[in-house]
Amino acid sequence: MGKNSTKKGDEAMGSNSDQLKGRAKEAVGTVIGDESLESEGKADRRAGAAKEKIDHAGDKVEEVVEEAKHKIGHAIDEVKGAVHRK
Repeated sequence: MGKNSTKKGDEAMGSNSDQLKGRAKEAVGTVIGDESLESEGKADRRAGAAKEKIDHAGDKVEEVVEEAKHKIGHAIDEVKGAVHRK
């Protein structure tokens, strides 16, 4: 669990830092009139937002898999109980 939580923390930090970096570049580009820097900032910000959504989707997949494991385990236990009663 330690490795996953650290990895997830790093991924979240990466997406947040991409968004922050993008906002900074975008703001500086706007202030100094550099459209290229402004566009680069928007791209960085959007990339960070996309990473965040991917991380969130991955978390949801993990939740579904864990729930399925639990239900399968419960079903197996019920079948074993039924077999032992016969």
